[in-house]
Amino acid sequence: MMAILSAKYPALMALIAALLLAHPAAAAPGDPDQGEAIYTLRCLGCHGEEGDGMGPGAERLNPPPRDFTMGLYKFRTTGFDDYVPNDEDLLRMIRDGMPGTAMPGWSDVLSGADMRDLIAYLKVFGGLEEEVPTDQVDYGVQVAASEDSIAKGRELFRDRCDECHGESGKGVATKRLKDDGGARTWPRNLTKPWTFRASNDARDIFTRISVGIPGTQMPSYADPRSKKILTIEERWHVANYVHSLAGTAQVVRPENTVVKADRIDGDLPSSPDDPKWAESEPSTFYLVPQIIAKERFFTPSNDTITVRALYNDAALAILLEWDDRTRSLPGDPGAETVAGPGLSEDAVAVQLPVTIPEGMRKPYFGMGDAAHPVNIWHWRSGSAGGPESVRLLDARGFGDFQERPAEESWLSAAGVYDAGTWRVVMARPLSTAAVGRDIQFEEGRFTPIAFAAWDGSNGEGGSKHTMTTWYWLLLKPPTGPRPYLVALAVMILIAGAQIWWARGAARRRREPET
Repeated sequence: MMAILSAKYPALMALIAALLLAHPAAAAPGDPDQGEAIYTLRCLGCHGEEGDGMGPGAERLNPPPRDFTMGLYKFRTTGFDDYVPNDEDLLRMIRDGMPGTAMPGWSDVLSGADMRDLIAYLKVFGGLEEEVPTDQVDYGVQVAASEDSIAKGRELFRDRCDECHGESGKGVATKRLKDDGGARTWPRNLTKPWTFRASNDARDIFTRISVGIPGTQMPSYADPRSKKILTIEERWHVANYVHSLAGTAQVVRPENTVVKADRIDGDLPSSPDDPKWAESEPSTFYLVPQIIAKERFFTPSNDTITVRALYNDAALAILLEWDDRTRSLPGDPGAETVAGPGLSEDAVAVQLPVTIPEGMRKPYFGMGDAAHPVNIWHWRSGSAGGPESVRLLDARGFGDFQERPAEESWLSAAGVYDAGTWRVVMARPLSTAAVGRDIQFEEGRFTPIAFAAWDGSNGEGGSKHTMTTWYWLLLKPPTGPRPYLVALAVMILIAGAQIWWARGAARRRREPET
């Protein structure tokens, strides 16, 4: 019969085949009994035996694991009023994981059939095993990204979205947000696409705008009951604008492990806003929570730091930039309203070895060790009653440090907070009188360097902070004329050899044969 239909109606059969391929949700349903075995082996540790998100590791995960018993899924493509997800929505989360969370992708461990079985079992927790979606997101006709569309989206964004995401899209917090489970949530920093739970593709962004994120303060802008409803076309404009916010200069590149300091003539920039910083190549690194020493920290809000460096014949200056959704000001009523418990100052630190090591040997990256001490330059943002400050620490391991006045080594720092980003400049002479106690910088030497940051509104202070491992700082030697002179000498030698060979060949041709 199918052969007859294919011969008689080839176009119709091609359309049917294409639809089947485009809607893999029509695949055979999984086996919940098989799914239970997979869940017990792979998922129980975080999501719990009862699927309630209360597994053994749950209290140390940020955000908390999904509670499947609620039957509520944040990232789905069914209509805003239809709480039942498509199987494909669950398959995507299992297969690809969720960036910025502890949920990994399982495609290298589980087969497609395994994932279907797991989905069938997950539905049992929320009583969804017999439920079928009744509504899907209406995408209408996608509006292509253009200057006009992005401009329209920007205006709509500022009218509808900047209360939570901020005018710059960095998620500047103006209120303290919690999800339906009571966990603290932060608005998405839309300039960091790698943190999007379901990608920053314009179609995925449109889906989030249309459906919202159930269980959070992110509403649906397709809901006709909302005063902020957007038409399909308007939602595409906003999606195009949000997609355009994706930053490229501050993306972490794993192969980049060196902060390259360029030598300049004249004074070093003392302000974060000095245009000279544009001459310096940025390097961006991941910040991870400090879980090595007590008191350990598992719920960070800051995730990356960007570093630039310049030096002259006398000193080195380092610019540190990191996104922070709040300016933490202890003693300020507005800051206390937004912050979590234990509001403290925002802060950042640079860690350097006292002695530049030979070869690849470095001190222990957690504040050094007894045999290999480190210098720590520690800047704090200040409070409602006091200014910013910088201090110098001599450390020989966690908890083993002494503080010195920063001015003793001519260490200075200045910070500026603007539109969800801290920018702090630290500067110090290349050499000091405290040889054996202060690092003495040298041109052309690869020097270990590490960083740490504190978000005071997130309850961070002391050992509760984010940090990096060791990277490298290189004070790039000036190029000068030597490479050009060497290249010119080589060119002259090559040209001379060619002339000598040519003359020899010509002479041999003139000699009579014997």
